[in-house]
Amino acid sequence: MQQHESNTIEFKENVTDVIKKEVIAFANTQGGTIYVGIADNGTPTGIKDPDKTMQQITNMIRDSIKPDITLFIKYELQKISGKDIIAVQVQKGTHAPYYLTSKGIRPEGVFVRQGTSSVPASEDAIRRMIKESDGTRFEAMRSLNQSLTFHAFTEECKKRKLKLGKQQQITLGLQSKDGVYTNLGLLLSDQCQHTIKAAVFNGTQKDDFQDRREFTGSLLKQMNEAYEFISLNNRTTASFKGLQRIDQRDYPKEALREALMNALVHREYSFSGSTLINIFTDRIEFVSLGGLVHGLTLDDIMLGISQCRNEKLAAIFYRLDLIEAYGTGIPKIMESYPNTDLLQPKIISTDNAFKIILPNRNYTASKIPNVSPLEQNILNHITHAGSISRKETEEMYDISRSKANAVLHQMVEKHLLIPIGNGRKRRYTHT
Repeated sequence: MQQHESNTIEFKENVTDVIKKEVIAFANTQGGTIYVGIADNGTPTGIKDPDKTMQQITNMIRDSIKPDITLFIKYELQKISGKDIIAVQVQKGTHAPYYLTSKGIRPEGVFVRQGTSSVPASEDAIRRMIKESDGTRFEAMRSLNQSLTFHAFTEECKKRKLKLGKQQQITLGLQSKDGVYTNLGLLLSDQCQHTIKAAVFNGTQKDDFQDRREFTGSLLKQMNEAYEFISLNNRTTASFKGLQRIDQRDYPKEALREALMNALVHREYSFSGSTLINIFTDRIEFVSLGGLVHGLTLDDIMLGISQCRNEKLAAIFYRLDLIEAYGTGIPKIMESYPNTDLLQPKIISTDNAFKIILPNRNYTASKIPNVSPLEQNILNHITHAGSISRKETEEMYDISRSKANAVLHQMVEKHLLIPIGNGRKRRYTHT
């Protein structure tokens, strides 16, 4: 036997808690063997009661390390220089990171082998191990935080007479079978680190804040608090048709609800930024991270076609009667603005963000400048395509270059469009 420690060999003279750290480090790296009964300098000192010592090590590893590593460990009693030595052979595990149950999936609980030492793993290294073991689907990956509580989620389940015991948490995907919380569990827990930021502005630009809030905790708590906030800012305006008084909210309740659900259920949670709700005098914007799921287009979702990014999260919202069948949200939003031309919700998608814009029905009716048929056609096109260029305007509407420039410039002056980029690459999109 090689009589010195290496990246795959560790000596321990006696059984101590440090052995747990060495087992974890080997399992998380490339495997190795721990020889119990050999001093650090390589001198065999032996074990007095091998059977009792082996049982002690077995119990220690079984009770203190997660996920279960016992299938990757082999114990062997060896004679070296006439001394009884226990060789604990650790294979590289298939479900890294392995960690101390008492510390959780954090640097102080996860170790890796570096040379002859076992050292705490960095958070980046832990995330890489999780991704390699669990795949890239965020909601199914193990949560770095394992100290989770579910007070808000439990309350929502009670309202709908749904049980939320350990078995239900496993079935729903909040926990794995060995009791490890997933990122889905983190999202629904009181410790969820993602937030919703909402702001109310005076006017149609982000120049003057009137109010701002940040909602934290379980996604379900954020959902309730955010909806209450936007409802308080959904004012009612009265008008008269003859002697009949007609009350109309700024925004259809159905549209607000579906836009909020869309922002929560379909966003990309591997990004750390907040979901944004911006309330202007003429519109409300819901901005969530993550563009369309690969393979879908804006035309697809307008038709009600849906490919869910967070399937388990959507399934839970469905069971809580918060959403209906997949793909119904966007059509519902559009249908909540009937018999209007300019007053249509707008959807903008980029590679990393998705925005739903709901126009304020009461503001638009009295304050938006008159729109010509050509301008309306351009607005309708942008609603579906997201933007338009000067050259596209020429070709689509068979007008001259100077006419296209004049129309687009006039629409910018009316605050109907905003330019993006410069020169030949300049495009125009909705404000």
